[in-house]
Parts: sequence; C-alpha cells; structure tokens
Amino acid sequence: MKKKLLLGVFVCSLIVVFLAGAAAAKNKIVIGQAIALSGPLAGGVAIAGGPIYELWVEEVNKKGGIYVKEYGKKLPVELKRYDDKSDIGTMTNLLEKLILEDKVDFVFPPWGTAWLFAAAPIANKYGYILIGGPGGAAELKKLSLPYFFQVLNFSETQSPALVGIFKEIGVKSAAVIYRGDLHGIEYGKGIASFLKKNKIKVKMEKSYPPEIKDLSPLLKEAKSLGVDAFAAACYPGGGMMLTGQSLELNINFNAFFLTVLPFSPNLYRDNFGVNVVEGVMGGGAWNAKTSPGAKDLVDKYVAKFGHEPDYWGGLYYWSSLQHFQQAIEKAGTLDQKKIRDIMAKEKFDTALGPFWYDKDRYFVNHPGEIGQWQKGIFEVIDPGKKRTAPPLYPKPAWPKKK
Repeated sequence: MKKKLLLGVFVCSLIVVFLAGAAAAKNKIVIGQAIALSGPLAGGVAIAGGPIYELWVEEVNKKGGIYVKEYGKKLPVELKRYDDKSDIGTMTNLLEKLILEDKVDFVFPPWGTAWLFAAAPIANKYGYILIGGPGGAAELKKLSLPYFFQVLNFSETQSPALVGIFKEIGVKSAAVIYRGDLHGIEYGKGIASFLKKNKIKVKMEKSYPPEIKDLSPLLKEAKSLGVDAFAAACYPGGGMMLTGQSLELNINFNAFFLTVLPFSPNLYRDNFGVNVVEGVMGGGAWNAKTSPGAKDLVDKYVAKFGHEPDYWGGLYYWSSLQHFQQAIEKAGTLDQKKIRDIMAKEKFDTALGPFWYDKDRYFVNHPGEIGQWQKGIFEVIDPGKKRTAPPLYPKPAWPKKK
C-alpha cells in the first residue's frame, strides 16, 4: 500500500513537472488574421487598418512582448496572415484554418463590414475573442456574441452626428446614394432616416451595385434636383469615382460627404490635392490634436510607413489593441474566457484616453464621428468638446481644370 502511495505521489510529481515545463516552453503568442491582401478590398486594407496591426506587433516586440504571469515572462507576438482575396467565403475558411489547424492563440479581424459580420459568429463558436476592426453594423448586436467586441463607430452614431452638422450649417435638402451591401444599406438608410426626422428634404435616395463602373448618372441626377448636400455610403473605389467624376463634370454641392475614403490622407488628400479635397466630409474622425497618444501614433506611423495613418479607424484599432494587451497582462494567462471577461468590464488608459466597452461590448468613447478636410487637416467637426474645428460651409467649388 505504501509503495502504491509513493508511486502515486511520484507520478503526480512528474505530471506537475511536465505541465510546468510545458508552460515554460511557450515562447511566443501567435495571432492569426485572414484579410484582403489582394482583390478589390486590398487597397482599403493598405490605407485603413491593415498597417496598424503590423505596427502594434512591432511596438510590442520592441519592448520584449506581452508579460503573461502564467509563463513568468514576456512573450513576443507573431502575426500570421492569410490572404482572403477579398472573398467572404475564402475568409471564413481561412479563419477556421487558423483556429482549428494552426491553433493560433488569438485572431484579428478581416476588413469590411460584411466580412466582419461573417467572421464574428465563427470566432464566437470556437470561443475566440474577436476585436472588431475595419467594419461595423448594428445587425451584429442582434447576434449577441459574447466574444465579439465592436471597436469602430458606424451608422448608429455617425448618421445622427452628420445630420446634426447639416442642421447646424443650414442644409435644407440632400441626395443620398449607397452601395448595395450591408455597409451601404445601413448607412444610406440611416442617413436618409435622420434627415427626414430633422425636416431636411431627401430629394433622392438610391442604391448602386458594388461592381458599378460609372456613378456620373447619379451625380447628374442629384445636381439636377438642386440639393444642398450630397451623401454617399461607399467604399474607397466608389469614393474615388465620385470625387473624380464630380471634378471632371464640375458638379458641386454645398456639402459633400463620403463614408469610407476621405479619412485617408495618403489615398484621398495626397492623390487629389489639398485644395481639391478642401471641405469634403467623411466618416471618422480624429487627428494629431485629439490627444498626446494620438500625436504619438501619427509620429510612429509616419516613421514606419512614410505617410500618415487613416483618420477614422487608426486610433480606434491602436487603442483597442492597447486595451487588449492590458487585459492579457491583468488576466495573467492566454485563456480566452478569462481575458474576455476582463475586456468586457475593465477600463484602461490608451492612446485616445480611457477605453472601455458598454454592456453590449461596444466601444463608446469615440474621438469623433465626422471629419472634414480643412487646410490639409482632417478636422473633427461634430458638435461637442471633441470638435477640433467648426464645419466649413459651403464647401468650396472644385478647382477648375487647368
């Protein structure tokens, strides 16, 4: 009996030593991401969101990694990326591969509202935290996914802010067009609804297919109706087309708003020119004046990539990753549930200031809702203490072609 007892103790001791050795053997944190590195969305990834994850990994590793008490040391981070080729089905397959085959420690989000909508239930199914990146939809709330955290602001806060600005500057009528997908429909209908509630006449409300090659007929129709404001719920390709064709046709509106594109100094401002984009409004917003941490992010980003970050999601994603890191360090483990529980209730200081999620796990301390280009700066123009400049209205006419 005594020999059996001693043998049992010995075996238990071996198990403890083995487990301790296994914990000590962990030498990095692997984070997987299925994202558009090619295809129609690749340009959006390159200007909005994609580089932020790369920069965060680099900055974390410069400091030795993330300290995890369970392993008694800092663990460097490896970002493992697959190209979803801008295809939702490919993205979902690759996300499952990262989780089930590669067995990554965590996952990062894909790019785009519809892609995020497809990814969130998969991550939740396997108990993986998914911190929302570029994309967001009110429809995600209806799914009630405990492992999904929404970071970016979207239609439910931006639409009323935009219409509030329109009321402030005296807009009386508007045309609204929108891309025929989840992003476009939610934004387009949201903006139109708030315009009507605020007694601003909606003279035009039309959708267009994502693959459209010419938006000039919609611009001409809006111009013929004599509207004060033109608002388009679009992705970068549509925004570039609308701006370029407005310039080409010399079609001007007193207010010109595009959801996804103006926030990019690299693709939008620097492509068209500071004078051309003057007065254009877009989804966002923040800039280097938002906070000391925001200025620090701009400096780090420019030093690495040679141009400014996007002024919609860049600061959001960066701060959400800082919040995520602090949650891991507080949990002292890589256990998804324990980290999730801390993320859901804890407030941490980040580059944009205090960062926390509401009861639905939606980030609420937005640095801004709507931005406008003014003298080369994407100013926050929504009313309130976060405004960095008053709205410019009417928007200057497009410069005449030379």
